[in-house]
Amino acid sequence: MALTYRTLMQLAGILLCLLGWVLSCLTTYLPQWKNLNLELNELEIWTMGLWQACVVQEEGGMQCKEFDSFLALPPELKISRILMFASNGLGLSGVLLSGFGLDCLKVGEQQQDLKKRLLFLGGVFFWISGITAIIPVSWVAHSTVQEFWDETIPDIVPRWDFGEALFIGWFAGFCLILGGSLLNCTACSTDVQSSSVHYTVAKVQDTCQHMESGNRPPRV
Repeated sequence: MALTYRTLMQLAGILLCLLGWVLSCLTTYLPQWKNLNLELNELEIWTMGLWQACVVQEEGGMQCKEFDSFLALPPELKISRILMFASNGLGLSGVLLSGFGLDCLKVGEQQQDLKKRLLFLGGVFFWISGITAIIPVSWVAHSTVQEFWDETIPDIVPRWDFGEALFIGWFAGFCLILGGSLLNCTACSTDVQSSSVHYTVAKVQDTCQHMESGNRPPRV
């Protein structure tokens, strides 16, 4: 039962981490980090991401324009690009390391200590990946709130609002942290070694055979 419970926790952790990593990569390239709805023209919605700004028109679809210069971006968008790239790279490294450390993978089955270290290291990478995904999303959200409630800006000036990518990024970060925590818990838990299990099973079978031979009725 212990081995089954441990394997289930590992599978749940790696699935959460995979989901978080995919959503983190998706958040990096989505243009909906900020939304701007013009009251004078409700048929257009402006969106801004880390790479481009788009306008969504009710009849003309979506038109996007890439940012011309990295240096011309606001500080939160510059740092967000770097942190999101770091999050995606750390998440990929965590998938590779923890994948080789799973109990259900028979590669390196005789080296349990190495598998536990790989699993723990992969969980740590997922932890850092989740934190580096939450930081830029929260930073952009914080700057958006400050601009929204800035009293020096006239009320008639449109204000940016939260985009869908921010919520996806928060969810991705929490999935990475939760999945990494599950992997670290299974790596640090005391597991039953396969050799001891086989030895116990063999010992029980020998005992049963001796009991059967002792209780066997004499032949006529």
